[in-house]
Amino acid sequence: MDNLSLKERDLKNIWHPCTQMKDHERLPLIPIKSADGVYLEDFDGNRYIDAVSSWWVNLFGHNHPYIKKKIKEQLDTLEHVIFAGFTHEPIVRLSERLVEITPSNLTKCFYADNGSSAIEVAIKMSFHHNKNKGLTKPYFVSLENSYHGETIGALSLGDLGIYKESYEEILIKSIKSYAPKDKSENETLKAVLELRKVFEKNKDMISAFVVEPLVQCAGNMRMYSPKFLQEARKLCKEFNIHFIADEIAVGFGRTGSMFACDQAEIKPDFMALSKGITGGYLPLSVVLLSDEMYDSFYCDYNEHKSFLHSHSYTGNALACAAANAVLDIFEKENILESNRKKIEYIGQKLKLFEKLKVVENIRQTGMIAAFDIKGFRSEERVGLRVYEYALKHGVLLRPLGNTVYFMPPYIITDKEIDKMMDIAYDAVSKLKD
Repeated sequence: MDNLSLKERDLKNIWHPCTQMKDHERLPLIPIKSADGVYLEDFDGNRYIDAVSSWWVNLFGHNHPYIKKKIKEQLDTLEHVIFAGFTHEPIVRLSERLVEITPSNLTKCFYADNGSSAIEVAIKMSFHHNKNKGLTKPYFVSLENSYHGETIGALSLGDLGIYKESYEEILIKSIKSYAPKDKSENETLKAVLELRKVFEKNKDMISAFVVEPLVQCAGNMRMYSPKFLQEARKLCKEFNIHFIADEIAVGFGRTGSMFACDQAEIKPDFMALSKGITGGYLPLSVVLLSDEMYDSFYCDYNEHKSFLHSHSYTGNALACAAANAVLDIFEKENILESNRKKIEYIGQKLKLFEKLKVVENIRQTGMIAAFDIKGFRSEERVGLRVYEYALKHGVLLRPLGNTVYFMPPYIITDKEIDKMMDIAYDAVSKLKD
């Protein structure tokens, strides 16, 4: 078997996500045979540094011996069981640990199987909680430039037209508020004032404010100050609006702290987690919430008051085993501390790009680094040119439009960081050629 034969078989039957399939008339589809550490290997023996952690999920590298071991151990005992009326040890242990490491008001866990589904759970629960109290609050507020997933409810909250515009007629009611463009005090203040205006104009109609803490990842890696989160949390309390922290992409150490909310020292009403929770091995998501929220649904069976939401694979035992293994690694290897040196080194390497006239807005939050390419029209798709160049030289980058970003697995070495960023530098420096 080789790359060409598998690619031909793939294109005959498969429609890939977030992809215009016509691009593959000229853009190479890369069949991956195996993976180890930060490397992916295709059927022709080419190796690629996974600089995007396979869509931001792979925290500790591919083929990690400990995570793999724990999944195999679980496989010998229990692979899955219906989670309505039944439970199992891995999910009980995982829930205890999540409650321990998240903000102290979050004491209950509601599981799903992907990030978009977690957002759906949180917004349904927020609206239903208010309804149980005799309040109908049909609106949700999120930030401009945000992304929260692609199911209908989650899509409604986002603000990236490429994903959303075709479905406007079937989306739920949401309001967009100004998003800070950077970490400056002026941008923070502007965003806070605009959020207050939105809340005042629509008071008593808003169930929740939904936000990606510190980094709007799919929104071209826009980064902002923890101060905005602090002030937004105060406003939510003032106007009796739930605060939903979408930590799906930024949780589990990606911003430098275990959760991005930690840097703002805030306690959200809901926290949605997914992606890195299993280290990239199996689908799993969870919404953490307070006892107060849980108690509002606690009653004798009532078809109107009960929260009857489910997924067939909720609480999958294999996924929970992987998640517990991930938390074991965080504890045993002091990951947050060891990442600090890598964060600093990536920051030093970012300075290289200051030399390039086509580069602007160089930025970093923890293990996420990014810059923008300027001077090109959107139809030129310069990000795609960077992607193709990097692939030919052994690095998987996946720019967001004209934004080039780095979000590698935490096990990446300085030497591998050098290659990842040097190849990106070469790719961007050749854009005028």
